[in-house]
Amino acid sequence: MRILYLHQHYSSPAGATATRSHAMARALQARGHAVTIACGRYAGAETGLEGAFRHGRREGEVKGLRLVEYDIPCGNAQGLGARGGAFLRYAAEAGRLALAGRWDLVIASSTPLTVTLPALLARRLRGTPFVYEMRDPWPELPRALGGVPGWVLAGMEHLANAACRQAAAVVALSEGMAETARARGTPPDRLHVVPNGCDLDLFGPHVPAWRPDEAAPWEMLAVYAGAHGRANGLEQLLEAAAILRARGELRIRLLLVGDGSEKARLQEEVMNRGLYNVSFLPPLPKRQLASLLAGCQVGLHCLAPVPEFAELTAPNKLMDYLAAGLPVVSNLPGRAARLLADGPCGIAMPPGEAGGLADALLWMVTNPGLRGQMGRAARSQAVWRWDRRLLAARFVEAVEGAVRAEPAGALVPA
Repeated sequence: MRILYLHQHYSSPAGATATRSHAMARALQARGHAVTIACGRYAGAETGLEGAFRHGRREGEVKGLRLVEYDIPCGNAQGLGARGGAFLRYAAEAGRLALAGRWDLVIASSTPLTVTLPALLARRLRGTPFVYEMRDPWPELPRALGGVPGWVLAGMEHLANAACRQAAAVVALSEGMAETARARGTPPDRLHVVPNGCDLDLFGPHVPAWRPDEAAPWEMLAVYAGAHGRANGLEQLLEAAAILRARGELRIRLLLVGDGSEKARLQEEVMNRGLYNVSFLPPLPKRQLASLLAGCQVGLHCLAPVPEFAELTAPNKLMDYLAAGLPVVSNLPGRAARLLADGPCGIAMPPGEAGGLADALLWMVTNPGLRGQMGRAARSQAVWRWDRRLLAARFVEAVEGAVRAEPAGALVPA
């Protein structure tokens, strides 16, 4: 098949952001399909393409994958208006590409939700079936966070309903997301759950360990690697660090790796409060991040205390921690808490309770033997349940099944 894979935030493993679409495209390629990935310029991403942009785009082939990269910057550090503009610009460019080529299938991978616009357009005008890969449920999460105008949410509602009802298949990253798709009209036989997976070759005990210079040899490193945005609620980690410092605990260092709209404010707060047990690092390429995780002792999984996050999120960082064999301290109930209870391979505290996070970290540092058992349980769970290669095979089956159920050209163009 000739497949157009639309993911605005695509990155190869050379970048410092999620690589799910790269892994899924590679799996499709291994099955003999010709895959073209269309993306924008996402902060921290690396496509592998070099050279200048011409007329707002550059393209080429990287290890068999055809890439089309648009000169549309986007990232968590941008404001709502700038990101919204980037979303719409990408949708317009991707729409032209979807209509210009002869595609057997379009895969639209959110976020953002606007990535479904070109897929819906190609379905309507060319009869091209599409798969909606729901990585984040919109508008459910933006509505829960607040700050989004009502007319924008109303538009998202219509778009989400259209995507879920008209897709040849919907691939959701969690059962909670699948339930939102089902409620929006996706037939059960077109609905698939393919979670985020673990890259067992990139992360694990075989990776040489690296620790930053500010980490003392006696310190237990608890690492958070991910976005520093409003949804992540990282002020809870700073409060936990303040509690540990007030108790005179000098054996724990919190390490925050990444970027986002809240990072400058968090750094300023650390300086103003004298939280010398907190360090920041910029986003790291995946291989360097793997070495850092190998040199840490605990993974931190943190989100703002929003009830909807419990079942409607599937953070990639959690999979990286498990693959690296790190026990996890989380503040999220629901799916993440159930996952950590298996083994157990971590501790889940109630959301919004910085004191609970501090207590969990204190337990980790005072129980190194049990902490090690949790880490081994994490790696074991990664191997037996979350191997990305096995999950990619399920993704390929869902994609191929979607085309068999609704072959290209079966729809009458409007």
